Amino acid sequence: MTITLRPGSTVMFTGDSITECQRLESEDGLGFGYPLRVAGEWGLRHPDRPVTWLNSATAGHKVMDLEPRWQTDVLDARPDVVSILVGVNDMGWHTLDPEGYVIPVEDFEAGYDRLLAPLAEAGTQLILIEPFLLPVHGVVEAGAGVAPIGEKVREEWRTDLDPKIQAVRKLAGKYGAHLLAADGMFAELAATTGPEYWAADGVHPTPAGHAALAAAWLRLVA
Repeated sequence: MTITLRPGSTVMFTGDSITECQRLESEDGLGFGYPLRVAGEWGLRHPDRPVTWLNSATAGHKVMDLEPRWQTDVLDARPDVVSILVGVNDMGWHTLDPEGYVIPVEDFEAGYDRLLAPLAEAGTQLILIEPFLLPVHGVVEAGAGVAPIGEKVREEWRTDLDPKIQAVRKLAGKYGAHLLAADGMFAELAATTGPEYWAADGVHPTPAGHAALAAAWLRLVA
C-alpha cells in the first residue's frame, strides 16, 4: 500500500550528505539531489495536489547526531511524512575520523528507534531508505584530510554495514514504515552498468543514482 499525499501535506527528508546535497546553497532548500527530483516530478504529475517539501539533512551525520536536533529540525515541523536515509557514516566513522570508533549495531538500532518512536506516536507516515555501499573499484578520495579509501577498507565497511541494513529493515517492520531497499536496488542496477555509474565513490550518488532513488521513492507514494 502506498502513502497518499493529500493537498497541503508536508514531507520532510532528513539524514546525511546523500540527502543534504548542498541544500543550504539551493534556492528552495531542497538541495540538488533526489529530494529535488522527487519534488519536481510530483509537481509535474500532480499540480492539483501541492505539497510542502522540506530537507533537514546534514552532511556527515550519524544516528547519534540526528538525535540532538530531532525535535527542532523534524518534530517541530509537524510533517505528515518523514523520509530518513542515515547509516553510511555510522558504518565508516572509525576509519574517517581520528576520534571515531566502530558503532555497534545495537547502538545504531536503539538510536534509530528513538528517532522513530515519537513520529509513530504522532501518526506520521514513515519512509526508511536503507543505507547502501556500491562495490566500486580502486582507490577513492574520501575528502580533505582523509586518507584515500581502498578496496580493503570498503570490504570492512561492507561487513559493518550489512547488519545495520538489517536493523533498518527490522525497524521498518516494527513501525509499519515503507522501506526503500536502496542497497539491493543499486546492487541490481550495478550488475549491468558497473557501480561507478550510480555512485562514483560507492556512497554519493551520481545524477543517475539520484534519479534512481527519486524514482524508487515516488513508487511509494500516490
